Amino acid sequence: MRKFVLIICFLFNCALEAHCQYLKPFADSIRKVCKIPELGYAVVSSDRVLELDVAGTKKWGTHLAAKKTDLFRIGSNTKAITGFIAALLVKQNKISWNTHFFDLFPELKAGSRKEYYDLTLLNLLSFRGRLFAYTYTNDTPVKGQFTGTEDEQLYQFAAWFFKHKPVDSQDSIHFSNLGYIAVGLMLEKVSGESYKQLVADLGKELQIDFRFGQPNAIDSNQPWGHNAELVPEPPADNYKLNWLLPAGNITMSLPDYVKFIQLQLQGLAGKSDILTKDEFQFLHFGLARFSVGWFWDTDEDGRRYSHNTGNPGTFLTNVYVYPGSARAFVLFSNAQTDPAAEGMGVLYEEMKRRYIR
Repeated sequence: MRKFVLIICFLFNCALEAHCQYLKPFADSIRKVCKIPELGYAVVSSDRVLELDVAGTKKWGTHLAAKKTDLFRIGSNTKAITGFIAALLVKQNKISWNTHFFDLFPELKAGSRKEYYDLTLLNLLSFRGRLFAYTYTNDTPVKGQFTGTEDEQLYQFAAWFFKHKPVDSQDSIHFSNLGYIAVGLMLEKVSGESYKQLVADLGKELQIDFRFGQPNAIDSNQPWGHNAELVPEPPADNYKLNWLLPAGNITMSLPDYVKFIQLQLQGLAGKSDILTKDEFQFLHFGLARFSVGWFWDTDEDGRRYSHNTGNPGTFLTNVYVYPGSARAFVLFSNAQTDPAAEGMGVLYEEMKRRYIR
């Protein structure tokens, strides 16, 4: 597959160099070769959308044409939004980075492992705890094990996982969605609002339409997700992804997500009134490898960038933020397949080549 993709890349590179400077034909070749039903991408600066397009079909094997307003599950890219809300509440003095989970929920302490007693908001947001890895593919807990409202189930879920043995590792970072579940509960407790309402409040302030769950469950005319075998996922209410809400269950359109990413570029350049430049820098780069909702790294040319990937089972979303170059790249797909991931990687490299000097 990779050899085939590279051949297509070469051919389209030649054509694009000769005739235009736009990514659309190149991206569409990737979409077709990699059998991606619907592919979206954007190249942005802090104040301009340099390129944005969504093409293909909402459901494999149909003629449901893609639209720029289509909704995609952004998976773990939700974490940056949860971290951003946490930073706003810290700035409002409703909570601090050093607030301990069990100071807010002392009634859960007796039933929890003592290794978790000192976990703070920042520990939980940055994977600096020893919570075990958990995602929607885990066998337990099972449906019906927790009851009540969504918030009540999140509370019961936290009580469940804090009873489990911590991972045994010398690494300082332990990647687990569970920390973000605990964070969601903490933010709800100090704000007096549900996590969904906190996200809605942020959306109102930023003029962004945040949604939750499967797009085709929200509206049958929205995109269907596709699994590793390219099988479309029927509309459903995935209870495990509901439990993982603050870690990875936000859904939104590419233009709306671009607004959030442009805000990051603005903030990292000191051009936002919402948080200071130092506060944005802390969210993206404040801690080694993974800070608050963001991985970060340095590329082969020494440029520092933050990034994340969302992969909730049937969608793939990638984001890369280069503050030094004042550019960000976003890629959306409604298929979580190996060829889709490979093709999106090739498209990302082409974005960098064309837009970072």
